[in-house]
Amino acid sequence: MLIGLMLRLLGEHRAAVWAIVALQVVQTAGNLLLPTLNASIIDDGILANQPGVILGLGGWMLVLTAVQAAAALGAGYLGADVAMKIGHRLRRELFSQVQAMSSQEIGTFGTPSLVTRATNDVQQIQTFAVLVFTMLAAAPVMGIGGVILAVQQNAALSAVVIVIVPVLVLIMYLIVRRLIPLYRQGQGLIDGITRILREQIIGANVIRGFVRQKHEAARFAEANRRLTRNNLQSALLVAGMLPMIMIVVNLSSVAVVWFGGHLISSGSMEVGALTAVIAYILQILLAIMMAMYVFSTAPRAAVCAERIQDVLDVTPAVAAVAPAPTAAPSTADGGGVQFSHVWFAYPGAESPVLADISFTARPGTTTAIIGATGSGKTTLLNLLPRFLNATSGEVRLGGTDVRTLPPDQLRQRISAVPQHSYLFSGTVASNLRMAAPEATEDQLWQALQLAQAEDFVRGLPEGLQAAVAQGGAGLSGGQRQRLCIARAMLRDADLYLFDDSFSALDHATEAAVRQALAPILEAATVLMVAERIPTIMGADRILVLEEGRLVAQGTHTELLALSPTYREIAEFQLALDEQP
Repeated sequence: MLIGLMLRLLGEHRAAVWAIVALQVVQTAGNLLLPTLNASIIDDGILANQPGVILGLGGWMLVLTAVQAAAALGAGYLGADVAMKIGHRLRRELFSQVQAMSSQEIGTFGTPSLVTRATNDVQQIQTFAVLVFTMLAAAPVMGIGGVILAVQQNAALSAVVIVIVPVLVLIMYLIVRRLIPLYRQGQGLIDGITRILREQIIGANVIRGFVRQKHEAARFAEANRRLTRNNLQSALLVAGMLPMIMIVVNLSSVAVVWFGGHLISSGSMEVGALTAVIAYILQILLAIMMAMYVFSTAPRAAVCAERIQDVLDVTPAVAAVAPAPTAAPSTADGGGVQFSHVWFAYPGAESPVLADISFTARPGTTTAIIGATGSGKTTLLNLLPRFLNATSGEVRLGGTDVRTLPPDQLRQRISAVPQHSYLFSGTVASNLRMAAPEATEDQLWQALQLAQAEDFVRGLPEGLQAAVAQGGAGLSGGQRQRLCIARAMLRDADLYLFDDSFSALDHATEAAVRQALAPILEAATVLMVAERIPTIMGADRILVLEEGRLVAQGTHTELLALSPTYREIAEFQLALDEQP
């Protein structure tokens, strides 16, 4: 998985990768030649008392060092540049994929996990890429070249070097094999601790209100303890790798010096050759340490690549365009909505959320939807902009099956006020302009006036440029809801969706908003989810949902006479309203 992902990402950086390889070969060749030149200086210059040889070979060593340093700088710069571009592309791909996914698909992964994959997991891939580009050619060339040149200096003495390489490879293999499951578990634990932190930050007031700080602290401490234990186990394995390698290498160095000393005493070997063999042992050690670094990060990078690829492999249901219908769709309905035997169920669910829903909403009419909590009201609205896809049946807008329209084109025809009044960090103006980026300030004020939000926005210190915190923190629920209504009114749409969009408003403000919106929405199709009977009494048609089924539809008066479910809701609410 990791290799496949890296090869795909490196496709557009082939020239840079080959340049990195070439520069590293130059750098490593310089490293390998220096001990041989040093041995010649000792044997042919110092011991033979030849100053000219010393100066000549010393000059070549300086040239090699300069070339080696320049090649190292070039390879390091190009490697870091390519690694950062890989991270940039991965984050962009993940962001685009999440934007294209349905609410159901996002829920499968979970928000904390998607955040971790787009940040921590991508960072791990970047770190691995930097190491690979730093050591892509250097480690194998240095290791193999070191062995060859050590054998060239003295074949008998180099047998010690050849013996230690398999031992070191075995040590790394055993440790890396244990690291892979630890890293996979660790990334899952990071998801868990991110989820808990997110819940505790967003729900801080609820936790404090129910005096559950100790319970939540204990829950976080347990998640933190599991993550710490996992990280400690993997860190100890990585930390233990270096001492084990150093023990093997130091023992081999002692053996080389011991046998080399005997060879020098017997006249079978020169002093310079011994220093070269020791230098090559150190270079082999460096190559092995490079490989160790790469192999110690590879398991975590592999797990991260697997998690990232899982997201990228999802085929977004909302992006899949169904085959064209056999008959040309009618456009006479404008923004009319038609549900024909629509079902929706989550995969693996015991029962559907919506079952056999059929109704028609014409342009210039308001269709209200009411029902108990969990009856499927919000799910029904989410099928229109294709935040979810119907399991079966047809959802049509203007006579066209919504599945045959590109999502962006479909959503341009719809303006929605969501159930949860979410605002983004920025300003009042930037939040409103999400619906109409080119809107003028006069248009913003007009939309605020329609939503009965003009007075409180003018009261803010900076008016339209007043800062808005993430989620609208610092604003009341009613203020956030009115800003969301104003945002929706900035878009000239065929279809307007209001998902319980007046619940945070008092009766007088709600009546004023609905009265102001009436002429604006006169020609459009309006679908409105509401909990309060007064909100929907004037609707042209009211749909009554019960456990995902459409049990009744009609006007307020008709439903009072014909629907026990609606009459029960109405009588209960009216009884509450009559209480002092």
